[in-house]
Amino acid sequence: MTGNEWRKGPYPLGATCETDGIHIAFVSSSEDCGILLYERGTDRLLQEIPFEKEERIGNIHFKFLEGVDASRVSYQFYENGRIVPDPYARCYAEKAPYGEKRKASSLRAGFITEPFDWGEDVFPRLPYENSICYLLHVRGFTRHASSCVLHKGTFLGVTEKIPYLKELGVTTVELQPAYEFLELEEKEGSEKSGGIAPGRDGREPVLNYWGYRKGFYYAPKGNYAWGEDSHREFCSMVKAFHENGMEVIMQFYFPKEVYRREIPDILLYWVMEYHVDGFHLMGEQLPTELIVREAGLADTKLWFSDLDMDWLLPGAKAPKRRTFALYRDDYMYDLRRFLKGDSDMLGSVVYHMRRNPPKAGRINYLTNYYGFTMMDLVSYNEKHNEDNGENNRDGNDYNQSWNCGVEGSTRRKQVISLRRKQYKNAMAILFSSQATPLLFMGDEFGNSQKGNNNPYCQDNEIAWLDWNNAEKNAELLSFTSDMIAFRNAHPVLHQPGELQLMDTMACGYPDLSYHGEAAWRPSMERADRQIGMMYCGKYARTSEGEEDDFLYFAYNMHWEAHDFALPRLPKDMEWKLLFMTEEASAAAVKGLSGENPTETKDMAKEGSGKAKAEAGKAKESYAAGQGLIRKVPPRTVAVFIGREKKLPLAERK
Repeated sequence: MTGNEWRKGPYPLGATCETDGIHIAFVSSSEDCGILLYERGTDRLLQEIPFEKEERIGNIHFKFLEGVDASRVSYQFYENGRIVPDPYARCYAEKAPYGEKRKASSLRAGFITEPFDWGEDVFPRLPYENSICYLLHVRGFTRHASSCVLHKGTFLGVTEKIPYLKELGVTTVELQPAYEFLELEEKEGSEKSGGIAPGRDGREPVLNYWGYRKGFYYAPKGNYAWGEDSHREFCSMVKAFHENGMEVIMQFYFPKEVYRREIPDILLYWVMEYHVDGFHLMGEQLPTELIVREAGLADTKLWFSDLDMDWLLPGAKAPKRRTFALYRDDYMYDLRRFLKGDSDMLGSVVYHMRRNPPKAGRINYLTNYYGFTMMDLVSYNEKHNEDNGENNRDGNDYNQSWNCGVEGSTRRKQVISLRRKQYKNAMAILFSSQATPLLFMGDEFGNSQKGNNNPYCQDNEIAWLDWNNAEKNAELLSFTSDMIAFRNAHPVLHQPGELQLMDTMACGYPDLSYHGEAAWRPSMERADRQIGMMYCGKYARTSEGEEDDFLYFAYNMHWEAHDFALPRLPKDMEWKLLFMTEEASAAAVKGLSGENPTETKDMAKEGSGKAKAEAGKAKESYAAGQGLIRKVPPRTVAVFIGREKKLPLAERK
């Protein structure tokens, strides 16, 4: 074989279009293997082309096909009489209807014949401290009729919802598996039995709606495209997000049988070909070192469930830009327990809400695709997965949820009101925690999965996002949007590094401090379920270069009201109430961004009709140097802001 005939030799694997032909490489230990060329769009076999002995290095067979019009053909491989799909295919030629039973051997690979025009596309490269993440399932996000998009359940459907996501305040979308996988797979060589691979307990397999299985990692999922060109539609979606200054993070699940050394190549391909901004790496025995040492991924966000940053970045110095992030459940479960009023949680709460290491980001979430939605978290004590067909045995039994007195749907106004307050408490906790917050799709307006905490097989209204709830629960949507705006307006709530709990600026206040019934003296006993946190705005600058505000969060997750002491502010400043979750309607939280906050009548009355007595108590507390005392109702978050004191007319000059 001459050097010219070898061309590129065995690499790259799969099929690559060149100016004068197609380079194809196939991995097999067999000598009896080759290429099957089909007329694209039909079952007509055009040519069977064996690999010659000299077209092999190790277990890689390769050939250069001249004179073949890539736009008119599709291909597969054969090996010892079996038909084998190309696991390295960049696209697949024929799109199957979603949910159709398929064999892996039915996948015929196609070719990307025209490069996508990226124009002046730019990676946003958003810092973690300025990011708001949103996890979605491409099909489930817009498949419901109420989504009001033209291209339901597809990449283009997600693109149509970008204005909604941007208005909500989302900066970064995380996609559940969106590469090619078989959602309902037939077993190979089982035609006599109907071709269905037996599932658990001998049952027929159910639909794999999520896609956490071995996939065909180089191609976007074909039936997530509206038309036949999934490559172009995925590129168009990413480009549209980038044009709006938003990022796209992809989940990749790699089981043990995936060749470890191939994983960095897969990720790098998606960065180069599809301009993806990052990856959430999932699976068993991931080659973490290979991934993080890949030079081509140096600017790419990489999320892991476990990562030893001291090993990865030894020494105390933090990187100029954090690209790695920890994505794990410890925040979720501890803060859920605090939300429902469990004892002995304050130590964990203050740790998680402050945690924001300088070497890597952290992704905080209270709900995710596995487990309850936010509304179900406050509506169910137990999972209700009967529709999955496994007698409610599947899914996690450890939910740390509370139904507020009634399991599931109810008309009791008192229960509904409490659930809404708990929902708002959850959002207030999530968006006042320092690290990067993440919402699961629909949680912003109280979407429910009817208590199903494991809808892995539900391609229906259980798992599809019901957009009718955006109008039905407009108050919740407005509250979530306002909380995001509030967070964005106050950089002291989303710092680039961890707060030190010290007065490092010698300004008289630490960056973050904890308080109880007495200022500066929090009680963190086992029975305590309440704590005050004060952020000093001197440690952060707004986008206009101004000092941020003093903020005080009173978190009372007890079923009884409690006094909170607000520390003395600098001279000529006083505390003003921004909002309470007890009363926070859409109208009551218009001041969340910091514009003209006003103290509500309910806080002035303290719900007790003893406003004068409470005012007197506050003055006495100030005189004693203890701070301003405010009573916060049961299971409520109250937020105060430091404002310039308005003097009486008689004292004004």
